[in-house]
Amino acid sequence: MAKLAQMSRAPLLVLLLLLGIGEAAAVPEYREAPHFTNSAAAQCPPPLPATDADAACSPHAAVHVAMTLDASYLRGTMAAVLSVLRHASCPESVHFHFLAAAAGSSSDAARELRDTVRASFPSLAFRVYPFDESRVAGLISTSIRGALDRPLNYARSYLASTLPTCVRRVVYLDSDVVLTDDIAALAATPLPGETAVAAPEYCGANFTAYFTPGFWASPALSETFAGRRACYFNTGVMVLDLSRWRRAGYTAQIEEWMELQKRVRIYELGSLPPFLLVFAGRIAAVDHRWNQHGLGGDNYRGLCRGLHAGAVSLLHWSGKGKPWDRLDAGRPCPLDAVWSKYDLLRPAAGIESS
Repeated sequence: MAKLAQMSRAPLLVLLLLLGIGEAAAVPEYREAPHFTNSAAAQCPPPLPATDADAACSPHAAVHVAMTLDASYLRGTMAAVLSVLRHASCPESVHFHFLAAAAGSSSDAARELRDTVRASFPSLAFRVYPFDESRVAGLISTSIRGALDRPLNYARSYLASTLPTCVRRVVYLDSDVVLTDDIAALAATPLPGETAVAAPEYCGANFTAYFTPGFWASPALSETFAGRRACYFNTGVMVLDLSRWRRAGYTAQIEEWMELQKRVRIYELGSLPPFLLVFAGRIAAVDHRWNQHGLGGDNYRGLCRGLHAGAVSLLHWSGKGKPWDRLDAGRPCPLDAVWSKYDLLRPAAGIESS
């Protein structure tokens, strides 16, 4: 009987393999991006070497960009990188730092992701850093959306201990953004004194909504913001001074709030609240044009949204709705057409995101 059952399962197994079910999905194929050269009028430093050799500490690295790298959001990452290069005045002098999960079989996946990036961007200066998800997995509390609970979503808190110490200033970008302006202008944001973070602030947002009633009812907790003009800011686009971050021990401070959250529920929204607890009211402001966020709708339905009033240098599909999912489903929002101009996925290929 066991042999008969095994034989009956064989055709099903073949069918599943043909459909790609039950096996790890292969990384989709992407087109090679155009090569963008430094502008003669921009007084760019010499181009960084177009190899896998680490050029992070090169004095010719004009801008450092940090992003996460994983299969679920790879399509977004590829589009974001292309948009950075297309609009940069010195694209050959931009160095990318990608953090990828590195536990167990993830190491092989990280190498495949690296090879995919290299195939589409042969001249790109970048390095992939293994991120040990176990260092943060035990600190994560469930939030209102599963995608927000992925350990890699917290990697931005560990840039200072992951990137080489020679990298002082870095622009962190989420994978669901596209730029329409020169990233050098964002990277040059002034950070006065010992300020370690710069980001667009939104002081009109209901700041109290980011924490539970129990948090605000506790004087010991709510006084955290005493003397601070605490405003909401989105952590998907930030300029970070990593030297100051290390000196202040900000990673440990973020972890302390996450540890408290495991004992007492003080917030609901993933990795954002610990950043607000540590940095709200203590960051350098950036013009809102650098984060036209919320284009993915809310965290429940992901409905279409329009742009905020004002100029646009960066579009950000934060929220549940991602442009690649909506395009594949044949139900795009109007602004998804902007993102599609940077989509490098080969026609007829598909990808699923969680």
